[in-house]
Amino acid sequence: QVQLVESGGGLVQPGGSLRLSCTASGSISSIYGMGWYRQAPGKQRELVARIISGGDTKYADSVKGRFTISRDNAKNTVYLQMNSLKPDDTAVYYCNCVTGNAVIALGDYWGQGTQVTVSS
Repeated sequence: QVQLVESGGGLVQPGGSLRLSCTASGSISSIYGMGWYRQAPGKQRELVARIISGGDTKYADSVKGRFTISRDNAKNTVYLQMNSLKPDDTAVYYCNCVTGNAVIALGDYWGQGTQVTVSS
C-alpha cells in the first residue's frame, strides 16, 4: 500500500504562484508515473499534469506554459509549479501515483487533496 501526502495549497491572487508537493511512502516497488489532477465544484476530476519514469510529461491544454511538473525520484516526490494562476485554476488538487511499468499498471493511488484558491 502506498500513501500520498500533498502540501502547498492555499489562497493566492490571480497571476500569483504556488508549488504543490506530494510525497509517496509505504510499500513502493516501482513508480511508473505520478501526476496531479484537480476537481472544481460541480465538475469532474481532470488531469492537470503527469510525468512518467522516462521523464515524459503531459499537460492539460489549459495549463500549458504556466504549470510545470517535476519529480525527485530519490525522495519519491512530485512537484507542480503553478505560475500565472487564474481563477479557473481554483480546485482541490489531488496527487496520483501509478506503480508498475509501461506494460501494466499494478497500483493506482491517490492523495487526500489540497485546496488551491485563486481569488482577488
